[in-house]
Amino acid sequence: QVQLVESGGGLVQAGGSLRLSCVASDPTLTNYARAWFRRAPGMSREFVAGIDRSGDSIYIADYLKDRFTISRDNAVNTVYLQMDNLIPDDTAIYYCASHKFPGREPKIDTWDYSVWGQGTQVTVSS
Repeated sequence: QVQLVESGGGLVQAGGSLRLSCVASDPTLTNYARAWFRRAPGMSREFVAGIDRSGDSIYIADYLKDRFTISRDNAVNTVYLQMDNLIPDDTAIYYCASHKFPGREPKIDTWDYSVWGQGTQVTVSS
């Protein structure tokens, strides 16, 4: 069974940084766009950032562009989310997801993704 495993979450003070990693168990997922979503307490899951299979095209939610970036290293089947200048509103469970179809651009809707990780908790204290 194909799996995505996130890591790198934790507790950080406001203004700090974290880098999340998402490792795929199946190397064929290097052919798929991947994205990060997050779900804050009491909120629905929202798109954070996405990256195409080559890493040439990235998409980041407008309100996060000045603080977050996404990258990938297909040699190790991993996608990263670098989060800088974190604020308490960034507190959420962060999920990695792989697009349903190979070669597509990342999308902002959850139904475009068929493989999900278990999530990693990010908590930002004020």
